[in-house]
Amino acid sequence: MLQAEVLRVLASPRRLEILHALVNGPIEVGRLAARIGASQPNVSQHLAVMRSAGIVEAERDGREVRYRLTDPDVLVACGIMRAVLERRLTRLAGIAATEVLAPGVPARANASAR
Repeated sequence: MLQAEVLRVLASPRRLEILHALVNGPIEVGRLAARIGASQPNVSQHLAVMRSAGIVEAERDGREVRYRLTDPDVLVACGIMRAVLERRLTRLAGIAATEVLAPGVPARANASAR
């Protein structure tokens, strides 16, 4: 499934970092590598994977190749997922806090005891 493939590609923290660096527009691999503090060969490998998944495109400008996002809405999708994860962490923190209040009592019972 195409969605699973794109999500697998975006599961890499380095690729997410590259994705966010590309929000400012097309950039050469060397400059991108310097911006994120990674080696050029490493960034090139990640870009190749992202390109094969259709997340980025390469455009040649003379001898330089610049990469850009194919569709900036991929960042919107990442933002939505981040919000979902933040809400989940908040819920988990609440459950952990109620466990501290009354150890061994199910979280629902702790919540109703308040």
